[in-house]
Amino acid sequence: MNVLVVSATEFEIRPFLMENTTADVLVTGVGIPATVFHLTQKLMGKSYDMVLQAGIAGSFTPGVKNGSVVAVAKDTFGDIGIQEKGGFKSLFDTGFAGPNDFPFTDGWLVNDPDTLGASPLPGVVGITVNKITDEPAQIQALSGKWTPTVESMEGAAFHYVCLQQKVRFLQLRSVSNAVGERDKGKWDLRSSVTSLNTALKELLALYS
Repeated sequence: MNVLVVSATEFEIRPFLMENTTADVLVTGVGIPATVFHLTQKLMGKSYDMVLQAGIAGSFTPGVKNGSVVAVAKDTFGDIGIQEKGGFKSLFDTGFAGPNDFPFTDGWLVNDPDTLGASPLPGVVGITVNKITDEPAQIQALSGKWTPTVESMEGAAFHYVCLQQKVRFLQLRSVSNAVGERDKGKWDLRSSVTSLNTALKELLALYS
C-alpha cells in the first residue's frame, strides 16, 4: 500500500525516521492551521491508500497509563465556539454549523469503523485544542462537554482533511502525561515516543 505518515514534529517519530524506507513522511508543524495547510497540499499532490498520524497526547482518563498507545475513533475541535456566562458553546450549539454538515457526524469527525477495526489498538475519543490544558476549570469544562480520552493540538485537523479528501486514515496517540499535569518532570516523553514508534512500525507492517 502507498502510505503517508504524518506527525507534527520530527521528535515524535524520530526512531521511525531512522529506519523508514517505505512510507512517505510529512512533518506538518504544531497546531491546527499548519496541519490543515500542509496535509491538504500533500494530499492534493499525490494519492495515498492510507494516511497515519502519529503523535503524543495528554490523557483525561486516569486509567490510561503513560506510554499507552491508542487509535482515535472520533475527534472534534474542542475549543472552537463561544465562551460566555461561564459556559462554552460549540459552533453546533450556537447554530453556526450543523452537527451533520460534512465531514461531521453528530458534531464529530469519525473514522471509518472498518479501518479502526483493522487496527490492534484500542479506539478512544479525542479532542483537539488550540492551547494545551492545565487549568482545573478548563479541564472540567472540556471533560463535561466532550468526555474525551485524549487531547492533542492536531488530531481533529487531521481527521477533517482526510475526510474531506476521502482517504483512509488512522490517528495514533501515545499518552505522555495526564491532562493538567503542570510538573513536566512527571511527563514520560521517552516511554511515549518509544511505544508510539513501535506501534507505528507494527501498523506499517500490516499495510505493506
